[in-house]
Amino acid sequence: MNLSNEKKHSKLAKILLNPIFLFLIVASSMWSVWDITKSESSEELLMKKANELAQKFIITDGHIDVPWRLHKGGYEDLSVRTPGGDFDFIRAKEGGLDVPFMSIYVPATYQETGGAKAMAEELIQSVEKITTDHPDKFEVAYNVADAERIVSEGKIALPMGMENGAPLEGDLSNVKYFHERGISYITLTHSEDNDICDSSYNLGERTHKGLSEFGAEVVKEMNKVGIMIDISHVSDDAFYQIMDVTEVPAIASHSSARHFTPGFERNMSDDMIKRLAENGGVIQINFGSSFVTKESQDKRSANSEKAKKYMNENNLTSDDQSAKDFARKVAEENPVFCDVIDVADHFDHVVNLVGIDHVGFGSDYDGVGDTLPYGLKDPSDFPNLIYHLLKRGYSEEDIEKICYKNVWRVWKATEEFAGSQS
Repeated sequence: MNLSNEKKHSKLAKILLNPIFLFLIVASSMWSVWDITKSESSEELLMKKANELAQKFIITDGHIDVPWRLHKGGYEDLSVRTPGGDFDFIRAKEGGLDVPFMSIYVPATYQETGGAKAMAEELIQSVEKITTDHPDKFEVAYNVADAERIVSEGKIALPMGMENGAPLEGDLSNVKYFHERGISYITLTHSEDNDICDSSYNLGERTHKGLSEFGAEVVKEMNKVGIMIDISHVSDDAFYQIMDVTEVPAIASHSSARHFTPGFERNMSDDMIKRLAENGGVIQINFGSSFVTKESQDKRSANSEKAKKYMNENNLTSDDQSAKDFARKVAEENPVFCDVIDVADHFDHVVNLVGIDHVGFGSDYDGVGDTLPYGLKDPSDFPNLIYHLLKRGYSEEDIEKICYKNVWRVWKATEEFAGSQS
């Protein structure tokens, strides 16, 4: 080593061993570690806040298909954590869900076979059985005051919404009958046109070009007795005609924004959301992945085509076990699930369109099968959605409105209008 290099190395060694230099290196490392820890801590604090708000505020969900689940799969003890299904007392309490509207879903087939009213009655009785079997945990809520009292007692309130107006069976007096049986909203139709209005799922010739004359009378009678109007499932024409008839705000109990699913009439267009808001109404966002993203819809369609092709090639029906096994395998290989973040996008879209006062939760738990997003698989996951809303700048007041106050406003307005008619 020449003298010049020796001097350079000696100088470098002195710098490296200098206490001030060593302090700066250590401090810099500690700052980096502290900065990472701080970042992680802020995420954890936000999640903690989301959990706290989920327990602090009443959470209402516009649509949970427990009654049909119990009808199809057999009665279950919902007071414990159930092995199947999406909803039970334990998971609801974990996520802060206090007031889930039980869907009294009557399939469109009953419009052809008859027995729609009887089926609705059977499902109502199943909800009543939940409350009589577990009176310390569940109670039917007939109105807003009931819901608030039940929650204050530490129980879960079970208001009911009837999905499909077919159980009215063309008789206007059944509107009052079902109100007295505890029905707080009626989804006017479902998968097919009925005698009230046309369905968004009918892609062919529409029966009424919107709302029928009988349907207009149904809307007026619902206003009169105090049942909320639910426009989920109705055709676009029917929606606008309903808005012209109703004298109180309406809800979409489990619909999402069509902006993210172009051409999917089951979701609401921007113009429809604006009209709903002008009337004081609320859209309750459906969590099902095919309601949330076009990508999920495309994956679901591709999976369905594969399953259909397999059945045709092997001369099978959808009830054959091998067909079920193949469909399950296809679904596992090409999962359709979107993410909780995608659901939060729908809230942003509605808020940007019409403001914070017109959006709420309408999960469709137990109604959309195995299509629920990552991070929103059951009611225990409500804090995950609240977390992402907080992360996007939503205030506590905003969260409270989304959780229940927006829907409460419509529910109370419906009750008050009915009270003014008597």
